[in-house]
Amino acid sequence: MKKNIIKRFLYSQKVAPYVFILPFILTFIIFFAYPMVSTVVMSFQKVSGGNSQFIGLHNYKTLWNPIFIKSLKNSAFYTIVTCALMIPIPLVLAAMLNSKFMKKKTLFRSVMFIPALTSVVVAGTIFRLMFGELEGSFMNQVIGSFGLDPIVWLRRPTTVWIALFLLCLWRWTGVNMMYFLSGLQQIPKELYESAEIDGANKIKVFRYITLPQIKPTTIYVLTISIFGGLAMFTESYILFNGNKSPNNVGTTVVGYLYRMGWEQNNIGLASAIGLVLLFIVMVVNVIQLIINGTFKKGEN
Repeated sequence: MKKNIIKRFLYSQKVAPYVFILPFILTFIIFFAYPMVSTVVMSFQKVSGGNSQFIGLHNYKTLWNPIFIKSLKNSAFYTIVTCALMIPIPLVLAAMLNSKFMKKKTLFRSVMFIPALTSVVVAGTIFRLMFGELEGSFMNQVIGSFGLDPIVWLRRPTTVWIALFLLCLWRWTGVNMMYFLSGLQQIPKELYESAEIDGANKIKVFRYITLPQIKPTTIYVLTISIFGGLAMFTESYILFNGNKSPNNVGTTVVGYLYRMGWEQNNIGLASAIGLVLLFIVMVVNVIQLIINGTFKKGEN
C-alpha cells in the first residue's frame, strides 16, 4: 500500500516537475544560498574558532586600508589591460581562422587551445622559471641576446605586470578565440556575398558586418573577462611562489582576501572583502551590459 502511494506520488504530473528540479534547488541552497547568507552574517562578526561576536561595521571600516586599496588598484589595472588584450587579439586570430584562405586550420586551432588545458599551477611554475632572477633564465637570455643586463623580473612593478599579462595571454587567447570563431561561423554568408557585390572592401565588411554580428559574443567575452580579471589570484600566487610579493606589487583583492581569511584567520574581515568584491563585479558588469544595450527591448 505504501509503495503504491509513493509510486503514484512520484509519477504524479504535478509532483514530477518538482522532483526533476530538486537536485538543482538543493545544490543552489547548499553551495550558494547558505554560504552567501553565512558570508553576509560573518562580515558583521569577529570570528575566532567556533566563537563569533557581533561587531557591526567594524570589518568594513578596517577594510579600507592602504593594502586593500592597492590590491583593488592592482585588480582593476589587471582587468582593464587583460580586457584590452583578450578581445581584439583573439578576434583577429578567429577572423584569420575563419578565412577561406587559411590553411592547417585544425592544427592552428589545436595549438592555440592547448594552453587552456594546462593547469594554472604548472603554467605559473613555468613562467616563474622563465622570469627568474638568474642569468640563465629564459627571459634574461632573450634580453641578453640584445646586449642588455639581466633583470630581476618579479621584483619590479613594470616587469611583474609583463609576466602576468603574458601568462594571461598564453593561457586564455585560445579560449576567447574559440568563442569568437563560434560567433563568426554563425554569420550568414549571404551578408558577405552582398557586401562583395556592392564593392565593400575588407575593412568596411569587418566594421559594418562582422563586428555588429558578433556583438553578443563580444559582450559575453567581455563579461567573463571582467569577472576573471577581478577574481584573479592563482596566477599571482604561483608566480610569486606564495601570497606575498615585493611591496604588494602582485597582491590582488582575492589574494588579500586569502591573506586575511586563511593566513591571518580573520574570517570576518575576509567575508567583508568578498562581499565588496562581489558588489564591484556586479556593478561593473551591469554598467557595461547597459552601455552595450543588452537590456534594451527588441535587441538580440
